[in-house]
Amino acid sequence: MTTVRLNSADPVSFDTDALIVGFRSGPDGPRPVTGDESLDTAFGGKLAGSLAAVAFTGKAGELAKLPTFGATAAPLLVAVGLGDSPDADGLRRAAGAAVRSLAGTARAALVLPADTPDEAEAVALGALLGAYTFARYRTDGEQKPPVSELTVVSGQPEGVAERASVLAESVALVRDLVNTPPSDLWPAKFAEIAEQSGGKAGLSVEVLDEKALKDGGYGGLIGVGQGSANPPRLVRLSYTHPEASKTLAFVGKGITFDSGGLSLKPSASMDWMKSDMGGAGAVFGALIGIARLGLPVNAIGYLCLAENLPSGTAQRPSDVIHSYSGKTVEVLDTDAEGRLVLMDGIARAAEDNPDVIVDVATLTGAQIVALGWRTAGVMANDDAVRELVLEAATAAGEGAWGMPLPEELRKGLDSPIADLANLQPERWGSMLTAGIFLKEFVPEGVRWAHIDMAGPAFNKGEPYGYVPKGGTGAITRTLIGLAERHASI
Repeated sequence: MTTVRLNSADPVSFDTDALIVGFRSGPDGPRPVTGDESLDTAFGGKLAGSLAAVAFTGKAGELAKLPTFGATAAPLLVAVGLGDSPDADGLRRAAGAAVRSLAGTARAALVLPADTPDEAEAVALGALLGAYTFARYRTDGEQKPPVSELTVVSGQPEGVAERASVLAESVALVRDLVNTPPSDLWPAKFAEIAEQSGGKAGLSVEVLDEKALKDGGYGGLIGVGQGSANPPRLVRLSYTHPEASKTLAFVGKGITFDSGGLSLKPSASMDWMKSDMGGAGAVFGALIGIARLGLPVNAIGYLCLAENLPSGTAQRPSDVIHSYSGKTVEVLDTDAEGRLVLMDGIARAAEDNPDVIVDVATLTGAQIVALGWRTAGVMANDDAVRELVLEAATAAGEGAWGMPLPEELRKGLDSPIADLANLQPERWGSMLTAGIFLKEFVPEGVRWAHIDMAGPAFNKGEPYGYVPKGGTGAITRTLIGLAERHASI
């Protein structure tokens, strides 16, 4: 496990294996953003020239490695570009990219802007997130271990590093869950992990098995999960604080594997569907983080867990299911299953009388078409709630964009035999229509937001910044930030 601490010692004499230094472009070549006088002196005034010789300019995301030849106590200097004016997420990205490049190195110190608590936390958090690896199934021994000891050169209080560690561990938990193959993470197993880890964090945990779900009228969860040998679960996690005046409810889509059911996906769209529980993962990680930070807010999380598989018992297109709210739904496409488990979770969460409900889901491919792989879509029945979610996402450096819920799209969900259908016949605006469907299950007067993060939850490309290949842990920090905002209201 990677640890981080703060230390205000002179970076030149710092005892470490690698010194990570942030640079901006300057008229005379790249210049260190902080600690420039001592570093420049140590290198005899030749540091900028040496970096320019290897075509390093200080552009955001650039990396260059130089041996120090005894100029500093650290034998290796890693220069990382910060661009013109790095914000908090710019610092996180730079720290993450540099630390990831040092896999196989035991210790590293980071000399980046860290003169304020926010800057120091951003550097520490980015470094920890960049150090993440998932090697549980590797037996070849070729994967290099991440940096184990990180030090941020800063005079800020140590509590900054402690908070960064909590956030990073929450995200790492979600990444681990998303990366775990469905053979080792089915609904009951996820529920067991939630019970064990949630209990250790001080959360109250309640698990409804398939019998309790059937008896309770959770038709969406039962319908989606009925084709699998691994039955569905609904996990309720709760955190309370004696000084809390606000209550938040988070609802996460937890499809531990999505084949599409009888409306089978093409194979090219199925190989990464272990990530379809990313919403439930984010809710779980956020509740753990909120509890460990001791935030003065009440938070409740619902993990809507099912495995969507085809079989002789699977849900069929044209089936009608009875949701927990009492509304009936005609299932036109069994691959539009996420909204069916969420409709039960949202209706149940409303019974807790929260100040706001936020559901999180890898819900539609249309989100990726509309906003790409790195930007989640945010919809809400209340403009202020949508803006609050967007503010929390922006502060966390997690891409999100506000989207509408056009009233004219509701007609596309009409069914001739049920209260509504789970899919509109036309594909236009289908990300928005999915949000409109979920809105139908939010009781009047309850403030609600929906986050569709189908793309951001899983990185199919190469690592970038502090984001690894595979599970990203997206939106976990946004939910924690949202809880912090409500704690201060």
